[in-house]
Amino acid sequence: MPLILHIETSTSICSAAISSDGTIICEKMSTDSLSHAGNAGIFVEEIIDNLNGNRLDAVAVSSGPGSYTGLRIGASLAKGLCFGYNIPLIAVSTLRLLALQAAAIIGSRDNSLICPMIDARRMEVYASVYDFSLVEISPVHAEIITPSSYESLLSDRQIYFCGNGASKCREMIVHPNAVFVDNIYPSAKDMTLLAEAAWAAGQFEDTAYFEPLYLKEWGQK
Repeated sequence: MPLILHIETSTSICSAAISSDGTIICEKMSTDSLSHAGNAGIFVEEIIDNLNGNRLDAVAVSSGPGSYTGLRIGASLAKGLCFGYNIPLIAVSTLRLLALQAAAIIGSRDNSLICPMIDARRMEVYASVYDFSLVEISPVHAEIITPSSYESLLSDRQIYFCGNGASKCREMIVHPNAVFVDNIYPSAKDMTLLAEAAWAAGQFEDTAYFEPLYLKEWGQK
């Protein structure tokens, strides 16, 4: 299996990890949201130093949505490494990553859905909806949350809301089928399954033209 470097900078957590055959070899993480620009490069350098001369096969980066600045930092670093090592770039959806983590914690649920949310300021979130097989039910979008949000989907099934955008929605989405799952955040170590699946399928990005999914331009509220 490939030796993949994972970079995740889409939220307030900055992390990097190396995986091989589904196993994490090394991981670095910081919760200081103001230090991504410095920490991401340092983490990658420290991790690569632990490879003992083994060659990377690919770089995987969390592709958003999320923090505009964080995504730019992660993408720039990943693209530079891919050009430098002449290896492919893999993009991992941040929301799909959160859905994967939630599904692993919750376990199989018939007919239930997962709604990962990333905070987009005020009562707006970046969100999508997946079933427990990670099939996308609702595409990625920016949404201002109101008491009627997800009402039609909640009418006949449970939806598990997760991510740093979900916590602020607890008092707004009060349907009995709405379940909120805490402590799920995007991290490099959890990108392994999605990144290795992309590698096996040959799903690589055009490194020169790749851009994260920002949804909003810099400074847009």
